[in-house]
Amino acid sequence: MTSATRSRKATVVGAGFYGSTTAQRLAEYDIFGTVVLTDIVDGKPEGLALDMNQSRPIEGFETKVVGVTTDPATGAGYEETADSDIVIITAGLPRKPGMSRMDLIETNAKIVRGVAENVAKHSPNAVIIVVSNPLDEMTALAQLASGFPKQRVIGQAGMLDTARFTHFVAEALAVPVASVQTLTLGSHGDTMVPVPSRCTVDGKPLTDLLPAERIEELVARTRNGGAEVVALLKTGSAYYAPSAAAARMAKAVAEDSGAVMPVCAWVDGEYGIAGVYLGVEAEIGAAGIRKVVEADLTESELAGLKEAAEAVRAKQCDVFAL
Repeated sequence: MTSATRSRKATVVGAGFYGSTTAQRLAEYDIFGTVVLTDIVDGKPEGLALDMNQSRPIEGFETKVVGVTTDPATGAGYEETADSDIVIITAGLPRKPGMSRMDLIETNAKIVRGVAENVAKHSPNAVIIVVSNPLDEMTALAQLASGFPKQRVIGQAGMLDTARFTHFVAEALAVPVASVQTLTLGSHGDTMVPVPSRCTVDGKPLTDLLPAERIEELVARTRNGGAEVVALLKTGSAYYAPSAAAARMAKAVAEDSGAVMPVCAWVDGEYGIAGVYLGVEAEIGAAGIRKVVEADLTESELAGLKEAAEAVRAKQCDVFAL
């Protein structure tokens, strides 16, 4: 790829494990001219960027990584992110053992609101991908604070949850992950809706290969996938799989690929649900969400999705009041 075609710019806000790993994945795709990594900890993003840039001769990518320390009070430093095509917001506190995603809501709402306002100021045409928790609520808040069209603000949830479900199914059946297709919808939390009716292994329905109670065990483990990692780590939360999911979403935007992915998107009539950010399948392109893709769901799966929508709607209203 020539420098002329490698012209897009991506910014990752937050240089913790999640953000820095996401920035590294984006750089190694070698489809961006620049990847900017920001953080409020003085020197941290600059140091990480320097380290990543020194890996370029080894991994063979030309994307330049730029680190910049930002001031949350004044917005100083965000000028380095100007004219980004994609901004991934990872900023916020991670969970600790015993915490739910919702326990983070007030603190992270203040952080995400400030970030979104600075993104809108410096990159008014960007697509925003939100990964801060609680995910569905922070996605809605980022859209409100940025004032961006709803299709240009997306949350990363279903990509990660679906990957976890796929992994658990592959492990249970001792088959390659490439042979497994799964899907999760709904919220990134307690009202997550794994969709067993859409799950296959080498084209065969999962329900033909595992008993219902075993599938339900895998569904429950998927729903608690993040908490399981947090409990094992004791400090911090998952970042390898989450960063892979966020980076793939950004790649689909950058390449205007039209890939259909499970993401947190604005739902406005699909599935009989309207006026809420929710985990659904959507076609992703340069402008964000091209369209929500409605899957064929069983009655119980659709009921679960509608239940998730109402739970998320109530929490999103609470966030707007913060």
